[in-house]
Amino acid sequence: MNTTVVETEEHQALRAAVAALGKRYGRDYLTGVVADESHPEELWAEAAKLGYLGVNLPEEYGGGGGGITELSIVLEELGAAGCPLLMMIVSPAICGTVIARFGTGAQKTKWLPGLADGRLTMAFGITEPDAGSNSHRITTTARRDGDGWVLNGRKVFVSGVDIADATLIVGRTEDARTGSLKPCLFIVPREAPGFRRSKIDMELQAPEKQFELVLDDVHLPAEALVGDEDAGLLQLFAGLNPERIMTAAFAIGMGRYALARAVQYAKERTVWKTPIGAHQALAHPLAQAHIEIELARLMMGRAAALYDAGDDMGAGEAANMAKYAAAEACVKTVDQAVHTLGGNGLTREYGLASLIVASRVARIAPVSREMILNFVSHQSLGLPKSY
Repeated sequence: MNTTVVETEEHQALRAAVAALGKRYGRDYLTGVVADESHPEELWAEAAKLGYLGVNLPEEYGGGGGGITELSIVLEELGAAGCPLLMMIVSPAICGTVIARFGTGAQKTKWLPGLADGRLTMAFGITEPDAGSNSHRITTTARRDGDGWVLNGRKVFVSGVDIADATLIVGRTEDARTGSLKPCLFIVPREAPGFRRSKIDMELQAPEKQFELVLDDVHLPAEALVGDEDAGLLQLFAGLNPERIMTAAFAIGMGRYALARAVQYAKERTVWKTPIGAHQALAHPLAQAHIEIELARLMMGRAAALYDAGDDMGAGEAANMAKYAAAEACVKTVDQAVHTLGGNGLTREYGLASLIVASRVARIAPVSREMILNFVSHQSLGLPKSY
């Protein structure tokens, strides 16, 4: 296991290559996609062609044979260039990882090559209107129907369902021994009868749209169940830890982009014959933002290394810490970047104002900072629960 603070030459080369790809597209490309209400298909396709989308997936299924470490580098560098691909968190990181670790041979053959080369995408549905952070209150249920399953329930804030070929749905089945409900994962095709979606009107400006899903007697074959029915909780958290690590990468990339814009402006903008970056009232907050971003990167690297080494318990703690640190650093950095530019920070020309809303996403999703603090206080410090 490599948890050192110095990246390998291979990782440095990967960063440089992805950064070059991101530079060819940049923030203007992404804002154009948002304005057109389309999707970043060109960037997604080129990233797939270069092997970046599936860098974490097994080589025997067309992937790069790496791990979340490599995939997080890809997302971070695209974010630092101003053009992050949110669906990387969902499709290869969550869904690809779960299927690679727990899927049947047929599921791996059907899905992993397409997820690796970008031909297929998959969404992930776990959040519900009345469940929120409490996954134990999930009410989407799956009952046996002969050799297959019938799913009923609702999901909210599901990204990219309109472009996804299928959605990995977290439902609950009844344990025959205890009668209690246990989590299980099902692959639901986009056009499955009874599987309906409606777009949620968001202030967030992003190519990836958010949806509410309704599952009304959705009939699925037996092979829609991912892995072992009795190992659903393990499988679920196998996908949630990469989600947290990749959210950290998303936030760090965004923070790096905002910081770079602010630093450039602070060097060039001159007031009273002096660049504004010479004044400590602006220089020190930018330096602090850089420090906090770098600290978050270190924890993200540790979390990814632990996960790739198979230490799910250690990765769970580190992934939560990385996500928390990255989100806080991102929000503070974006705020300071906008403040550094003054009125220009609110113009479309500089591309920072939209990040004021976007940066908050990492604080809220996929788990709130308060729930992370609960996790750390309970699991890391051993303090009693309040709920």
